[in-house]
Amino acid sequence: MLFVIHGYDRKPDGAEVRRRTRAAHLAFISSRTEIFRYGGALLDDAGRMVGSLMVLDLPDRAALDRYLAEDPYTRAGLYEPLHINETRQVLPEALPGFLAAELKRELAKA
Repeated sequence: MLFVIHGYDRKPDGAEVRRRTRAAHLAFISSRTEIFRYGGALLDDAGRMVGSLMVLDLPDRAALDRYLAEDPYTRAGLYEPLHINETRQVLPEALPGFLAAELKRELAKA
């Protein structure tokens, strides 16, 4: 299952929490790269980190909850708010022909 995690650094001390826990967070994710489809910092207009965006491939929500319970950023309470959604990949196509089949189904509904 694919999950999108979208977290903004809490105010007013998120930058300090991120600074204190960044090395531990990077060590944590570097040992789990196989579950990442995407991961990176959210930046403001000045290029400063203000949050994180991750797309993780995990077997179920329980596995995601275990991951979040161990991540130094979430353990430190960095994100406020933290949004989590399950997603289905359309592009790039994980299964060749998926997008064309989706389009055909939608056109049949019309």
